[in-house]
Amino acid sequence: MTEEDRGAAPAGLRRILTVVEETLIEGGQVLAKPTRRAASVAVIANPFSGIYEEDLAPLMETGKALGRLLPERAVAALEMEGCAIESFGKAALVGEDGELEHAAALLHPDLGAPFRDVLGGGAALIPSSKKRGAPGAPFDIPLGHKDAARVRSHFDGMEVRVPDGPRADEIAVAIAVTDSGRPLPRVGGLTKDRIIGKNGVI
Repeated sequence: MTEEDRGAAPAGLRRILTVVEETLIEGGQVLAKPTRRAASVAVIANPFSGIYEEDLAPLMETGKALGRLLPERAVAALEMEGCAIESFGKAALVGEDGELEHAAALLHPDLGAPFRDVLGGGAALIPSSKKRGAPGAPFDIPLGHKDAARVRSHFDGMEVRVPDGPRADEIAVAIAVTDSGRPLPRVGGLTKDRIIGKNGVI
């Protein structure tokens, strides 16, 4: 982590994990162009672990910081420009002493705007998921086209896990980005070459 990253990192950030998944063969077919997905996961301390707090603003601020830090890591891992990213998604795994609402505070109010800023746009809603789990539990980041939610070839997901997190008093926050849709899509529906750009849906 650079000095600039340290300055932007939220308090309580313990680990960042970035992973790239590249598919070269699907269904026995060699892909003309491999499909690539990248995820970045931050493991952070949960300031409200084990207690009920009405005001979750500190987690919202953390989400805002992670909304820039994590996409920058994932886009860099794919070695491409943010504007060339096709799909995005976000997810959180809450340690056993936390609430699902803690995940919501991280993911929803303020994470999206900086995420889109890194990508140079993204009119569609960012797919999201939340769950509670123990250290090492796998969780899925749902994926959808960043500009048109009805692009069926990009309905997808990426599984991630952190071997030692989240601990009971932590939360694992993840984002994922892709350079394409699923390998070998062939179930019809709106295709990316027919996007109109209307309300992030079609």
